[in-house]
Amino acid sequence: MQVQDIMTRAVVSVKPSSTLTQAIAKLLSNGISGVPVVDDDGKLVGILTEGDMLRRIETSTEPQTSRLMSFLRSTGSQAEEFVRTHSRRVRDIMTEEVESVAPDADLETAVNLMEKKHVKRLPVVKDGQLVGILSRSDLIRALGRRLQGEDRETPLADAEIKKRLAEALDGQVWYNDRDVRFEVRDGVVTLEGIVIDQRTRLALWVAAENVPGVKSVNDKLTFVDPLATSGVGI
Repeated sequence: MQVQDIMTRAVVSVKPSSTLTQAIAKLLSNGISGVPVVDDDGKLVGILTEGDMLRRIETSTEPQTSRLMSFLRSTGSQAEEFVRTHSRRVRDIMTEEVESVAPDADLETAVNLMEKKHVKRLPVVKDGQLVGILSRSDLIRALGRRLQGEDRETPLADAEIKKRLAEALDGQVWYNDRDVRFEVRDGVVTLEGIVIDQRTRLALWVAAENVPGVKSVNDKLTFVDPLATSGVGI
C-alpha cells in the first residue's frame, strides 16, 4: 500500500504571511494539531504545529534565562528567541526543516520516517508541490477499513483455515512445528504441544484468531520453564 492510497488530499494549509490568530483558528476548527505552510505557488516551505507555539509571551511560558546565561549567549540568539516568542506571523514561528514523503512511497517507509523523526504527520510532496498529508489518523482509518473488510469475509472451511494458519506461522522465528501442533474442527483451532515462553502462547493465539472463520481457540499448550528444567539456581 502506498501513501497516496490513504493520505488526506484536501489539505488545510496556511501562508507564511498568515497571522498566528488565523493559523490557530484553522487548527481548532479542523481538529488538527499541525498545518503545512505553503507559498503562493503551492510549494511547501514549513509546518506549524502545537509544539511551535508552546513558548509564548501571551501565556507567560516564554523561556526564562538567568543573567549569567544571558551574558554567555550571543545577542543574535536572544533576538531570535524573542521573535519566536513574540511574533504573530507564521513565518517567524514555523518549523522550516520539514520531513516529507512522496505520494508513491510505501507506507512502511512513511511510518519508519514518522517513528524516526518523532512526528505525527508527513506532508506529501510531488515535484515540489504539496499534494496531501499523511497523519496518524489516516493510518488508523486505513487500519479500521482493513479490519472491517476482513470481518465481512466469508468464513473458511476447516482445511483452508489450517492452511492459512500454517502460512501465517511459516517463517516466524518463535514458531517450531516440532513443538507445537494445531488442528481445526468446526472452526475451532486446537493448539497442542510445548512452549517455553508465554509470549509465544499469545502469538499463537493471535495468529489463529486472525484467520477468517475461526470461532475460538482451544489452548492445550503446556508451558515448560527452561530455567526450571535446566537446574539453574540449584
